[in-house]
Amino acid sequence: MAFATLEIDHGIALIWLDQQGQKVNKLSLELIDEFDALISRIETDSNIGAAVLISRKQDSFIAGADIEQFLGMTGTGRAAVMSRRGNQLLQRLATLATPTVAAINGAALGGGLEVALACHYRIITDHPKTLLGLPEVQLGLLPAGGGTQRLPRLIGLQRALGLLLTGTNVYPRQALRLGLADVLTPAPNLLSTAQQVAEHLSKGGSLGRRPRPPWWSRLLESSQPGRSLVLKAAARSVRKKTRGNFPAPERILDCVRVGLNRGLEAGFEAEAEAFEDLMATPESRQLVNLFFALNRCKKHPAPEQARKVDRLAVLGAGLMGSGIAEVSSNFGYSVILKDIQEAALARAKRGIWRSASLKVKKRIISQFARDQLLSRIQLTTDYEALANCQLVIEAVFEDLHLKQTVLRDVETVTSPNCIFASNTSALPISGIAEASRWPSTVIGMHYFSPVQKMPLLEIIATPQTEEWVVATARQVGLDQGKVVIVVKDGPGFYTTRVLAPMLNEALELLSEGTSIEAIDGALKDWGFPIGPLGLIDEVGIDVAAHVTDVLSDLFARQGVQPVNRGRVLVDAGLLGKKSGQGFYSYAHGSRKANPKIYPLIGKDVRRQPPVNEIQERLSLQFVNQAVRCLQEEILASPGDGDLGAVLGLGFPPFRGGPFRYIDSVGASSIVRLLEKWRGAQGDRFKPADLLLDHARNDVNFCS
Repeated sequence: MAFATLEIDHGIALIWLDQQGQKVNKLSLELIDEFDALISRIETDSNIGAAVLISRKQDSFIAGADIEQFLGMTGTGRAAVMSRRGNQLLQRLATLATPTVAAINGAALGGGLEVALACHYRIITDHPKTLLGLPEVQLGLLPAGGGTQRLPRLIGLQRALGLLLTGTNVYPRQALRLGLADVLTPAPNLLSTAQQVAEHLSKGGSLGRRPRPPWWSRLLESSQPGRSLVLKAAARSVRKKTRGNFPAPERILDCVRVGLNRGLEAGFEAEAEAFEDLMATPESRQLVNLFFALNRCKKHPAPEQARKVDRLAVLGAGLMGSGIAEVSSNFGYSVILKDIQEAALARAKRGIWRSASLKVKKRIISQFARDQLLSRIQLTTDYEALANCQLVIEAVFEDLHLKQTVLRDVETVTSPNCIFASNTSALPISGIAEASRWPSTVIGMHYFSPVQKMPLLEIIATPQTEEWVVATARQVGLDQGKVVIVVKDGPGFYTTRVLAPMLNEALELLSEGTSIEAIDGALKDWGFPIGPLGLIDEVGIDVAAHVTDVLSDLFARQGVQPVNRGRVLVDAGLLGKKSGQGFYSYAHGSRKANPKIYPLIGKDVRRQPPVNEIQERLSLQFVNQAVRCLQEEILASPGDGDLGAVLGLGFPPFRGGPFRYIDSVGASSIVRLLEKWRGAQGDRFKPADLLLDHARNDVNFCS
């Protein structure tokens, strides 16, 4: 068999999962036939007292379905057929008289977890790569192997909805607490533990009661009216969060509702029908494209060029610096965190401790792992401590002179082969490198806040940056768990440059009298997680004003006259969220539009243009600038532009990113809209030349 083999050891059937020619096991059409034969063997062989499903892969149980194979079924009805067949097979597994044990080390995701859920018991290891989850919703799909049916019955409705509607991964200790797993064991003991448990079960033994939800939750979920209340509340929450842009969560709720009200078989059928429907949606297609792009970015294109880094330094102990230090230590690097102030270092240490302790509380990591993480971070105010570092990441205030001064100071103690990386969000790296004795080792590593959560790392290379420096920085980013894109140097690079025109257009709308709520609400309805004015508050109005200054010459050449009222707002004490007042006021934990803004920005008379006009003006500025970045070779590819926009800036993932969005609408349609607004608003809406070329030739940016 190509996927699974069966061995019998003292009456225990060991089903070894090992997909040939693949690094991980994936569910496929071929697997269904193999499993059918294996289950028939277990059903008919009286010598088998219990069965164990276990993987020969080092860090993977079953990583999910073979998405590419399923994509070929779109619109044919075959996806629903395969869902039905898979559910029939897993139901046979679930109803076997012979006890079955899933022995899980590594990822058990999507269909992999659904296979485990169909087993009677689940043993998991405490290995850091052991993860359980149903991430299908993140692809615009739903679990189609019984996940919407078995998970609520196993861990409770409310807990299950929390996983089904978000696709959140569950770590080993969390899984044990939820009742998703029955036994937790060290990875080297997995096989022996599974055999012992299987033997115990084969003799009629039990493992005792699983953890259960709180009594009040069980009481609520024990009746049809109570379950209905839970599902209605979940539906309201989904609508509030998705604003109608993601169809999958609604269909997941429908499947859960059907299964609870009408039984498992009806629930399985609802899954099959919904899975077929969702696979045909444009939202799912775009999310799947992003998934493939993400997987491509996880592979280093030139790993042989990367040099070893085992000791790195971070300069600046603010939120960015401490965040970079934490993620670096978390992935095994020895880190020196330097600041000129002892107080800043102390705050950073407390912050890292709190962040790691929260993971301990949530049972994501152990106390020992937390203590190890902290032990790898050395605090200092002395540059001499950086002498043996192979990489120094600077995260000081966004000031060119300051960054150049720091660079000079670093080079007095480090070797010529030490990489100096600036975490600037807008300043050209070549300008910082002018202060270097070794400019070929200077690079940009632009992290996004909060570093611990934001997945993107934008690496910026100058014409002088050597290839091994880029390769090494990329490897460090991958080691930190980041999705890495490499762009060329220039004001604002890619992410800041494409965001700035959209933020400026929001200020134009505000100056015309459009309300704060209307502007932000329109963009959130379009799919962004936060409105442009709310975003300026988050990053700081003073920071946004600085970025406008840095980019002003570039945008002036494009016909953009920035609405640079940031200095006026700063002088009025309106810095954004950090000062308690900006475009919104944040008094007493609330968030309300701040009326003080209007007379400082423009007209004090509020107007309400049509929502689609606001959305067009904001989104067009974003996508047109993205095309300019590709045209000027700031971007290496449209795929990098899409990933950078979605993961770094919150561009709606169901639209695929700016380039896939243009392809879906049509370049000629985008050009027509730009020309319409150019006539009404001026040359800042002039279409990029590359966009015009694609419109004339009717070609897509992405294959």
